[in-house]
Amino acid sequence: MSLGGKIVSRKYWSADDIPSQKSRVSIVTGSSSGIGKETARVLAQKQSTVVLAVRNVSKGEKVAEEIRADHPDADISVMQLDLSNLRSIQEFSSQFLANFDRLDLLINNAGVACPYAKTDDGFEILIGTNHLGHFALTGHLIEALKKTPDSRVVVVSAGAHKSSKIDLDDLNWEKRKYSNFTAYADSKLANLYFAYELKRRLESEGGNPMVTAAHPGWTTSGLQRGFVKFLNRFFGQSKEMGALPTLRAAIDENASSGDFFGPKDFFELHGAPIKVESSKLSHDAEAAQKLWTLSEDLTGIKY
Repeated sequence: MSLGGKIVSRKYWSADDIPSQKSRVSIVTGSSSGIGKETARVLAQKQSTVVLAVRNVSKGEKVAEEIRADHPDADISVMQLDLSNLRSIQEFSSQFLANFDRLDLLINNAGVACPYAKTDDGFEILIGTNHLGHFALTGHLIEALKKTPDSRVVVVSAGAHKSSKIDLDDLNWEKRKYSNFTAYADSKLANLYFAYELKRRLESEGGNPMVTAAHPGWTTSGLQRGFVKFLNRFFGQSKEMGALPTLRAAIDENASSGDFFGPKDFFELHGAPIKVESSKLSHDAEAAQKLWTLSEDLTGIKY
C-alpha cells in the first residue's frame, strides 16, 4: 500500500503477537482435535497452564503428549467434560475449582454438527451441546473468572449463524420438522446471543471478565468429503489459520468486550483474523434476554 509516495507494509495479527502467558490458566473445550487442539497448542507454547476439557480423555492425553513432545515444559492437564451432560459439566467444574485458584481464559470452543439426537438431559443435541452446555459451564466457573484480573470468556460461533432465524418457542425442535443445518445455525446464533448478553450483564457489574467471540471461517477438516473437500483448495485454510480468530479474541490487548473476530478474506472464509460484524439478528437484545431466561430454566444454572 502506498501513502504519499511511501510504501507502508500492512501487518496482520498472528500468533507471533501473543506475549508470554506464564502464570495464566486457560480452559479450552473440545481441544482433542481441530481448532481447539491448535488453540491449546499455541497457548501451551506461550507458557499458559492449559486444561484440555475433552469428552474422550484418551484422545486428550494423546494431544497432551504431542504438545509436550514439541514443548517439553508445557503445563497441560486433561480433564473429562461432556457438554451434552449437565452432571458431567458440574463434575468438571467442581474438579477444576478444587485444583485451580484462578481462571484467566475460558475458551468455549467445542461444538458438534451431527444428525438429530437428544442429550442425556433431553435437549436437541446441537443446541444442547453447543449452547446450553457452554452456558452451564460458564455459569459454574463465572466466580473464578470474576476474581481473576483481566480474565476473558471466548465464545466460538460460526459464519452459519447468519442463516439462523431461531425459534425460541421451540428451542428443542418439538413442534417443527427437523433441519440439521438450521439447528446447527441456530446453535451458532445462540452462541452470540449468549456472548452479547453475558457482556451486557457483566458490564453492569463492573466488566470482569471480558467477553469476546470468534468464528474460524472455512477451515479444512479430515471429516470433509466429496464436493466440500474439493472446495477446500479454493476456500479452505489450515487449522493453524482457523484458530487465529479465537486466539486473537482471547489475547489481543486491543480487543474490547463484545468484539467478534473472523477471517478477513472472501466473505470471511479465510485469511488473517480481524474484527468482523455478526448478523443484525445477533444483536437483538430482547431475544438474547429471552434465550438467557430459557437457558437458566433448562439447565438450572443461575448466574
